[in-house]
Amino acid sequence: MPKNVLVVRSLTKFYAIPGLRLGYAAGDAEAIARIRVQIPTWSVNVLVQELGPALLADDRYAQRTIALVSTERQRLAGELTRLPGLRVYPGEANYLLVRVDGGGVRAADLAPRLLGEGIAIRTFAADEYLDERYFRVAVRTAEENQRLVAALAAALGVRRTTTVRKPRPALMIQGTSSNAGKSVLVAALCRILFQDGVRVAPFKSQNMSLNSFVTRDGGEMGRAQVVQAQACRLEPDVRMNPILLKPNSDTGCQVIVRGRPVGNMRVGEYVRYKPQAFEAAKACYDSLAAEFDAVLLEGAGSPGEVNLKSHDIVNMRMAEYAGAAVLIVGDIDRGGVFASFVGTMEVLAPWERRLVAGWIVNRFRGDASLLDDALAYTLAHTGQPVRGVVPYLPNLNLPEEDSVAFKSGELDRVGAGGNADGNADGNADGNADDGRAVEIAVIDLPHISNFTDFDPFRVERDVRLRIVRSAAELQQPDAVILPGSKNTLADSDYLRHSGLAERIARLAARARTEIVGLCAGLQMLGREICDPQGLESAALRSAGLGLLDAQTVLAADKTLVRTTARHAASGLDVTGYEIHHGRTSAERARPILTRPDGEVVGLATDDERIWGTYLHGIFDHDAFRRWFVDRLRSRRGWPPLGRASGCYDIEPALDRLADAVRQSVRMDDIYRLMRW
Repeated sequence: MPKNVLVVRSLTKFYAIPGLRLGYAAGDAEAIARIRVQIPTWSVNVLVQELGPALLADDRYAQRTIALVSTERQRLAGELTRLPGLRVYPGEANYLLVRVDGGGVRAADLAPRLLGEGIAIRTFAADEYLDERYFRVAVRTAEENQRLVAALAAALGVRRTTTVRKPRPALMIQGTSSNAGKSVLVAALCRILFQDGVRVAPFKSQNMSLNSFVTRDGGEMGRAQVVQAQACRLEPDVRMNPILLKPNSDTGCQVIVRGRPVGNMRVGEYVRYKPQAFEAAKACYDSLAAEFDAVLLEGAGSPGEVNLKSHDIVNMRMAEYAGAAVLIVGDIDRGGVFASFVGTMEVLAPWERRLVAGWIVNRFRGDASLLDDALAYTLAHTGQPVRGVVPYLPNLNLPEEDSVAFKSGELDRVGAGGNADGNADGNADGNADDGRAVEIAVIDLPHISNFTDFDPFRVERDVRLRIVRSAAELQQPDAVILPGSKNTLADSDYLRHSGLAERIARLAARARTEIVGLCAGLQMLGREICDPQGLESAALRSAGLGLLDAQTVLAADKTLVRTTARHAASGLDVTGYEIHHGRTSAERARPILTRPDGEVVGLATDDERIWGTYLHGIFDHDAFRRWFVDRLRSRRGWPPLGRASGCYDIEPALDRLADAVRQSVRMDDIYRLMRW
């Protein structure tokens, strides 16, 4: 270092630790020695001594700070340069020097006007080293910098061609973990606001789920936002879920942006792609916010995942962009909810904590007054109150967002009629009027997708639904359903290795059990599945079960369509949606479902005991579901009911959910937090 250079650094400012005064000077050793004898002793306490080395070792924080300041400095300099009469001097620090040229305006004239807007600038007197034309501004957050530019433009009398984006009333629901109840709570609030006359829309910037849906214009989105759109009485729109990740392995997924697949990516590839994806998400949010009175946002996982926060685009970064206060929900039924609240706040950065506006306790069983001490503890340790205690609401009859509940076995106990104890609408036997129920077994595949396809059976009193995870569990049901999959070849191999393929083949040979394949399940029923382009896995081919004389090749173009098809045997028209890469050809399998354009979307054996279809949602149709169940009853020698014993309609469920949440959450707080 040159002898005439001295570098002074304030750690207090750089690391934002007001009250802990710490810094250092670096220079030529001889110069430092002369300075040391001239300055008074500065006492540094033990806390600061311990903190100093830790701060200097935090390279990640330093790099992120430098990158942020550099980005915002360039952006602010560009905005200020575009204002007539201002000259901006380039710099490398976290502030900019600006000179006011012409117009008879001095920096000293601007200062009081800006101060009235809560903005302070550093000006210079005529006898200082700079004159009254100059002022200095700090580089702050993007939102604060925009406020500065807007205030300067107004003070200079400049009419800007661009305006600062004004946030819409918005609120974000985040969680202490996955499956804490975020999706259901957003759906409830959507319905409440809709009931109150608010034009509200749901939004989740990024959703990781294999449970997807196809919109009317052929876009693919997560089912959770579809339910939330229904709560708002809106047609599902891919803008409500602009980024959908569909895992196809432990370390990779298909990435869908604005409803269309952009490719398969491994974790590292997607992290590098995230900034581009976030721009798409922000554009979709802005478009939605411009059309509606308010937006309810949903987070993902937990905002406290320290390994993900640096490239977050779905939790706090999205809340910051939307200008949304954040409520964090925790599931008390799991236990540890208050520790989760306190722990979440502890791992948040200061700017993230400022967004947190409170907590919601979900799935509480009992008298809420018993929680008073815990609620006071949470307020004392986090600075934010619990704004609602939502009771445990069993049997909501709403589609699950993802496979967490399915894989955990939580749904396994659900019996005939949709209730966990096997009862249906209070009937003692829980079955049909004659007390008899057919049994439908659903195979739990490792990469199961669109598992809500069989949810409608839960409303039927004469159906008992079983989730099967091993060959021994299969037994002899009246029907077996092979559901969809995001990795068809791997799951087809799983059926063989687990012994399930052999058991299913035995059932097919005995001709007592009806075997149904939905989407990938249809492909697995065939002779072979080929994936020449490696769309779902590294394997190029896999043998199917050979129960249908058909072969499937996965093509690069993905079929995404909502459609109606005629079912030949029942004569019914059923509506659903297709999501698949597969192109299935058949030599002797019989077409049983045909679209109006002549495209075959369902194949069967001659006796129709084995059949499959690409049509998701086929069992949502009450009349077709009843026809299917009655056919199973007839094979048992039981009389058909001839009518659906339940209506698969989530509207009543949404209203019941909204009523429960309205009574347990402080809705006055909700509206206030949305800044109406």
